[in-house]
Amino acid sequence: MRRANRGKAAWDVAIRGPGGAMALAAAVGVILAINATDAFATPAQEVLRASPGKTGSEDRAADRLNILLFTADDLHDESVGAFGGRPEGLTPRLDRFARQGMRFDRAHVNAAICAPSRAVIATGLYSHRSGAMGFFKARAGTPDIVTTFQRAGYLAGILGKVGHSTPTDSMRWDYEFDQKDLGNGRNPEIYHQRSRTFLERCRKEGKPFYFMVNSHDPHRPYCNPERLTAGAAMPSRIYKPSEVAVPGFLPDLPGVREELSQYLNSARRLDDTFGRVLDALEESGFARSTLVVFLSDNGIAVPFAKCNTWFHSTRTPLLVRWPGVVEAGSENRGDFVSGVDLFPTFLEAAGVVGPESLDGRSFVPLLRGKTQTGRDHVFTQIDKKAGGDAVPMRCVQSRRYGYIYSPFSDGRHVYRNNNEGLCMKAMQEAARSDPAVAARIALFRYRVPEELYDLEKDPDCLKNLIDSPEHRKAIDALRARLHAWMEATADPMLEAFLNRSDRAAVDAAMRNAYGAPAADAPRGKKRQQETKAKAARD
Repeated sequence: MRRANRGKAAWDVAIRGPGGAMALAAAVGVILAINATDAFATPAQEVLRASPGKTGSEDRAADRLNILLFTADDLHDESVGAFGGRPEGLTPRLDRFARQGMRFDRAHVNAAICAPSRAVIATGLYSHRSGAMGFFKARAGTPDIVTTFQRAGYLAGILGKVGHSTPTDSMRWDYEFDQKDLGNGRNPEIYHQRSRTFLERCRKEGKPFYFMVNSHDPHRPYCNPERLTAGAAMPSRIYKPSEVAVPGFLPDLPGVREELSQYLNSARRLDDTFGRVLDALEESGFARSTLVVFLSDNGIAVPFAKCNTWFHSTRTPLLVRWPGVVEAGSENRGDFVSGVDLFPTFLEAAGVVGPESLDGRSFVPLLRGKTQTGRDHVFTQIDKKAGGDAVPMRCVQSRRYGYIYSPFSDGRHVYRNNNEGLCMKAMQEAARSDPAVAARIALFRYRVPEELYDLEKDPDCLKNLIDSPEHRKAIDALRARLHAWMEATADPMLEAFLNRSDRAAVDAAMRNAYGAPAADAPRGKKRQQETKAKAARD
């Protein structure tokens, strides 16, 4: 069995690239007016900020750059209007926000499951580098974004998804409310009230803030207007199955349309919540001194998206507004940025010195309209999913292709997750008479060890080109790039990748990394109940 040489030189080649060193130049708080069609501060709010009687501490609160990170939960990348969203008009508040800032067309999360995706954001490290490879904490001593900003004098607040967004035992938020105190994480008015309270505290204490606001929409269960979840609000608009634009990776079936219409209801309520949080920011007077970032933690919770590494699993609708710095209505169509880059980006933007060993790179130069090298690919992964099943996947995407290696695929392991719902039920019924649908289900359940897709022609990842002779050069190049990254980051799946033609070696590597397979591990009745309950929540 071949052994990996996990050298720092390989890391520099695979990740950093020329000119990739993270700058820590201070970016002082900006209060310049933005020249945009959708100006986001009213004259009354300007009067509020300039009104006499404010204390010195209140003035100091506006002197430094604040950061508001808003995340959606399981939002499809094509749902947002600014990204060609369908149906038209689904996300009016997000579309307005997009016109005030920059849109990134090639943004991805690095792990398409809630907890590990958020752990990457919080630590600036890939999942296997922090140890947060599923629904468990990072290794002791792992640096985190909250503690870093608190040491720099910031107040750290969070609304929603608290456990999933707190990957280290040492993280302590200054202000927090979770799902049950937010109308089941689905009530825009409660988010507005909680946001106002936190922002007022920041003003009174004269401190800048790092504020992470996490909607629980459009996570399952989707919004059925006839059976509204307790505490949740009704969306500002309700959708019908006939209004659904079925994603290309799903078959257009009545059951699929029925479920996706309820997803659209949840997505609209997400937009309502985002809008009300921005209202609170504007009312606070902090809007012009706040860097606001919006993204989803992963793709939509249906088959062939969330909890996988296909294109729509990890692509996220990243929007950034930074008054006086980011040009309103601007677009970045060519550069790959990802969740692992957010921590270093926030550090550079705020002028805060943080850990030096982060895996991500600041994309502040891109926000300033400049260029950056080394942004022609992105790495994504899956390790353990809800329930503890190890289904490792590794993916590298370039502007043209996506290559996936799935060491768990042995022809016997049956892949399942808790995101299948009515969509999978409809597919299973259709598969009785439709061989094409049956083949899709078989791929979903068993996979193949390697996949290659032409993302320019086939972003829905329907045609696997791994055995295509004419794509051999692209396959070899992406394998080499993935190999270098796995080696440089000490990926525990490297041994499996290097010996991918040897099933026994792959199985041994998986056992070394993740322990005994879930089916083999002893599990009592209480543990089974806990696992089922956790899967239902996540």
